Amino acid sequence: MDIILKYFDDFTEHQLEQFRRLDALYKEWNEKINVISRKDIDSLYEKHVLHSLAIAAICNFEDGAQVVDIGTGGGFPGIPLAIFFPEVEFLLSDSIGKKIKVVQEVASAIGLKNVTAVHSRVEEIKGRTFDYAVSRAVAPLGQLWEWISPLIRSGQKSEDLPAGLICLKGGDLEKEIDDSGLAAVVQAWSVHDIFPEPSFEEKFLIYVPK
Repeated sequence: MDIILKYFDDFTEHQLEQFRRLDALYKEWNEKINVISRKDIDSLYEKHVLHSLAIAAICNFEDGAQVVDIGTGGGFPGIPLAIFFPEVEFLLSDSIGKKIKVVQEVASAIGLKNVTAVHSRVEEIKGRTFDYAVSRAVAPLGQLWEWISPLIRSGQKSEDLPAGLICLKGGDLEKEIDDSGLAAVVQAWSVHDIFPEPSFEEKFLIYVPK
């Protein structure tokens, strides 16, 4: 928890309590359903919560914005972002039902009112559009964009970035970006530049505008 407060300090007591409760909840659920690597569960706040909040560091979503988390797994980056932005609506989707069960239970336990979790592939979501999509290590960039671009509406619900896709990725992304056909419009940031922690040395944020 201290590592979150190292970089962010403008939380209400309610938000702080929500963040604090994540540790015990994820440890409890991870014993039943493996949603976080066993070797990472003791580094939850750095490797999962803070990593997710890198998105908040580059894009301050406006109140009322609608965000979809593609392949949320156990709720990352969606749950930390939903705590950070209590007036933003989040739809967290995943194709694995037991992971969505964990998301629903964690969100309910900490009183997150702005999260809906659905057992669905994002490309199967019908009748909805969003201002932004977020994801973490789900699929190659080109595939992500193919899935999500029809669901993102034009506009801007942040003073930082127009509507689009923001994803957390690792490793050498040059070929992935080239293969996506999006190289001309992609923006990238080093997570290590935002949060200079050793675990983020080869982690990046990728943004594709609508």
